Amino acid sequence: MATSIEIRVPDIGEDSVEIIEVLVSPGESIEAEQSLITLESDKASMEIPSTHAGTVTEISVAIGQEVSQGDLIATVTAEEAASEAPAARADEPASMPTAEVPPPIPVAATEPSGATTTNQVVVPEIGDFEEIEVIEVLVSIGDTVELDQSLITLESDKASMEIPSSAAGKIISLSASIGDKLSQGAVIAEIESTGTATAPTPAKATPAPATKEPDAVAQSPAPASNKPQLATSPTQKIADESYRRAHASPAVRKFARELGVDLLLVNGSGRKSRILKEDVQQFVKASLASAGSNYGGASGVGGGIPAIPEVDFSKFGEVERVEMTRINVLTSENLHRAWLNLPMVTHHDEADITETENFRNSIKKEAADMGVRVTGLVFHIKALTAALKQFPRFNSSLSADGKSLFYKKYFNIGIAVDTPNGLVVPVLTDTDKKSIYELSEEMTDLSTRAREKKLKPSEMQGASMTISSLGGIGGSGFTPIVNPPEVAILGITRAKMQPVWNGEEFTPRLMCPLDLTYDHRVIDGADGARFMVHYCKVIGDIRKMLLY
Repeated sequence: MATSIEIRVPDIGEDSVEIIEVLVSPGESIEAEQSLITLESDKASMEIPSTHAGTVTEISVAIGQEVSQGDLIATVTAEEAASEAPAARADEPASMPTAEVPPPIPVAATEPSGATTTNQVVVPEIGDFEEIEVIEVLVSIGDTVELDQSLITLESDKASMEIPSSAAGKIISLSASIGDKLSQGAVIAEIESTGTATAPTPAKATPAPATKEPDAVAQSPAPASNKPQLATSPTQKIADESYRRAHASPAVRKFARELGVDLLLVNGSGRKSRILKEDVQQFVKASLASAGSNYGGASGVGGGIPAIPEVDFSKFGEVERVEMTRINVLTSENLHRAWLNLPMVTHHDEADITETENFRNSIKKEAADMGVRVTGLVFHIKALTAALKQFPRFNSSLSADGKSLFYKKYFNIGIAVDTPNGLVVPVLTDTDKKSIYELSEEMTDLSTRAREKKLKPSEMQGASMTISSLGGIGGSGFTPIVNPPEVAILGITRAKMQPVWNGEEFTPRLMCPLDLTYDHRVIDGADGARFMVHYCKVIGDIRKMLLY
């Protein structure tokens, strides 16, 4: 005998949360613990599972609807044997991590003012999961944290969440690292608090920030025999790091993992570039259609690029393994992606900057009186801005489908800055509206904060074009790599005095080597050469900057 069972929203730790995905439809057979809907607040992204197996007879919710604890999600018809299990109740938690959690292990009681206490922060209740992987550590030893400040991010196959601190103070030890698998009660960190210790309060496992996405019904993947078969070269082994950093729901990440798709290479069409199931499907279609091209596809997909074999260097002598910084890893991935996707050409030239350098030296004292240090790089910024006005194709970006260009009406110049942790590119905005002194002051500020890791994400976005300068180090030329979605990059190396023939005699001139790399899909060789000829004229005579 069949029994009708109502599946309701369990305790989700918030009053009202919006539905962004409905994962099943009427008439569909489901298993116990199979996800029914995906909820998302300004901090939460979680899937609500079914408490019973059976056939979905009615769906009572829709995408965009806000639901609370106890609201009806769906009605399931189950066989009598299955109906013996109690129906979901409003006060019964789901079999997944919920946003509301009980307090962690109590910390030290209130001490007199000025006393120092050591508090342990532990993993709170995280549902029925024995272990959840750490995908991000948000603090370091020595950091000062506030009460409820997030310390780490955990992720299961159904939800991601940030674990907040239960005390304010200074972190004196960290017991969690990326890749660790933690369970309830595991120690995350020890915090030293001065003064009145923070009394234990109920902590919440704050799910990782996420954004709303349009309608995207995630269905159960088809049997393996019906899936598109991608090439099976060793390079297709997708690192878990791709799924941790991808802006996608757990269901989409699982779907991508089953297809062997690197989510870092998928363009999201959802709100704020969130990756939908349809985006993964389109990516697979494009990869299969490319058949031998790496454009738009994962590394090794279609192109069959063999992986570099791993070598045990210890057999040759003593070695030390040092992990790359996060900035190094991200830079490596971005440059590798650009190298595979962009047909790049580099044009080399030299500019006579003798007069410009003489002018710079003449204003040093005036600049010093204003508290500003004027370098040669700031003149290159102004010259590049003038050149972009004359050649607007260099101040554009190619659309994702490669069929149109976005011409930018603003002039923002990115400057590659070498920091102890790797290369970062802060962006100077509105360079056409700022003076040499203003740009010098702003560039000094951005470079300093870049080395101190204090740049905001918004300060590293929106560049028209980037300058990579090695003039302070040396060299006679190099081949910079374009930083997508930009279509060109200018490389500068150290200027040196050279004898130059003026028609009657050789005269000493300060010559600056320049290297322009551009995306050949957007810019052809003739335009690249014209751009550099114009640029050399402008940087060689600063008066010409006033003409554009």
